[in-house]
Amino acid sequence: MNTKTTPKTTTIITTTALFTTLIFIIISQIPPIPIPATSGYFNIGEVAIYVTALLFGPFVGAFAGGIGAALSDVYLGFTHFAPGTLIIKGTQGAIVGFLNIKLGRIQNTTLRATISITIGGSIMVIGYFIYETLLAILIPGSEIYALLEIPLNIGQMVIGLIIAIPITHTVQRLFPQFKNYL
Repeated sequence: MNTKTTPKTTTIITTTALFTTLIFIIISQIPPIPIPATSGYFNIGEVAIYVTALLFGPFVGAFAGGIGAALSDVYLGFTHFAPGTLIIKGTQGAIVGFLNIKLGRIQNTTLRATISITIGGSIMVIGYFIYETLLAILIPGSEIYALLEIPLNIGQMVIGLIIAIPITHTVQRLFPQFKNYL
């Protein structure tokens, strides 16, 4: 059994842990806005998930996005959302990171990131609609109205896109070594 880790493995583990923590802090400490219609909340965690996935790819985007956001749900008292969030945000981070790599032939990095985020963000909107619909069925009387959260989730995705792309460009300009990370 090989017990040695390569520098790249150590970097991936460290980066994943760092960005999982960053996503948790951003979601849980920048005041989330409660959404009474779904017993959920609006937050700007999308920004951190998108930046993470665009900079470091699908694995880090999936793990950090899913775990960081799910831990935030538990910490903030929205425990009933944590299992769905783990899957939804993890999938979202994976798709954004994956598409950003696969669309590499698109030279315009803003366009490539916009396409990646729009598709990944759509997964989040659809995922929460399905999850909240299931919660409403499984928890009678919970007064969760999944349809009402669709516009808010779309807004969360768009705000995340608008903020994440310039941050990603700035980070890549300040730390050009991140361009070679993927």
